[in-house]
Amino acid sequence: MNSYTDNEKLHLVLEGRIDSNNAAAFEKEVESALSVHPGIEPMFDAENLEYISSAGLRVLMKVRKAAGKTITVANVSPDVYDIFEVTGFTELLDVKKQLREISVDGCELIGKGGNGEVYRLDEDKIVKVYKPWMDFEAIDRERAFAQTAFINGIPSVIAYDTVRVAGRLGIVFEMLKSDTLGHAMVTHPDRFDEYMDKYVALAKTLHTTHVSEGSFSTIQDIYHSRISNLTPWCNEEEISLMHRIADSIPHADTVTHNDLHPGNIMIQDGELVLIDMPEVTMGPPICDLTSIYRDLISAPSGAQSGSIEMSTGMPKELCLRVGNAFFERYTGITDKAEMEEYYKKLGLLFAFNTVAVCGAGSETATKLAPMIMDKLLRAIVIPNEQTIRYLFSTLN
Repeated sequence: MNSYTDNEKLHLVLEGRIDSNNAAAFEKEVESALSVHPGIEPMFDAENLEYISSAGLRVLMKVRKAAGKTITVANVSPDVYDIFEVTGFTELLDVKKQLREISVDGCELIGKGGNGEVYRLDEDKIVKVYKPWMDFEAIDRERAFAQTAFINGIPSVIAYDTVRVAGRLGIVFEMLKSDTLGHAMVTHPDRFDEYMDKYVALAKTLHTTHVSEGSFSTIQDIYHSRISNLTPWCNEEEISLMHRIADSIPHADTVTHNDLHPGNIMIQDGELVLIDMPEVTMGPPICDLTSIYRDLISAPSGAQSGSIEMSTGMPKELCLRVGNAFFERYTGITDKAEMEEYYKKLGLLFAFNTVAVCGAGSETATKLAPMIMDKLLRAIVIPNEQTIRYLFSTLN
């Protein structure tokens, strides 16, 4: 066994056979690694594990009891997985099968975005291949979230399995033989009102769908984790202030997509279907409304208009038109001055959201973090902390 730490986890890499002949030695190695890295969550990597007997399984159970929670055994081969399954250990541990390898050689590239590329595998399936810096947990979370959303009656793309593609990770999805909502709005301007009604209805479906605890991450937990990653650019007082703001967000058992723009929505048989779901959370609707303001009101008016045009598939003028129509229909606000005041409030929440996103770890966010902390955190968020906390708890 070898071990290393990465992303706040202790990786225990297993190799060969673990049976009654070496289980005691294996247990001592595990105990030694845990003692050197106390408090760090252990995860077993079984990619090169050929066999494990009941003696080895008992060692894993001891680690689980010591940790006080379920532990992960990843990259398990089909043969070894059968051992975990027949002994009931798939119910006691988080056992993940080894990922299958697929190739996209000769496959049509049908889309490209900030997180990766999408290839057509055949008439029924596509694969989203992620950038090398994307880790397994974030990618597999998108697959799990898509499945959970579908099971809960939210119109969403059907996800199959997480795979490896030439050293990178990917997810296989059903092939939706349709347009994105953004592209459809460009090519069928005469159907604008019809599409807008469906767009708003989809958002309200999300915001009134109640799910059980643990179905998705909570928006508060996401904010807290990202805020904790901002220590390179923020002092303790600033970090504490941002945690207080995150705590002010009301808890909710409804669903937010957090990237709900027309480029992430497909039209399938006349109905809207959600795609691109790594940011889905349980939270109040205001969190989704803030992201829609970001993409369809703020971004088209700023220096990043080219980026949002690529993401949505719509020119910036149409982005603004869609954004204004969305908020008018969603909120019922028709007075222009009243809507401007509403946008000012969303703008404050958007400033906090942008600051927190820097803690997500993407290359772009990390590069822009020093500027964002000065121009948004210290110039806007800190002076308006009380107002932002109030808006999160009251604005709809």
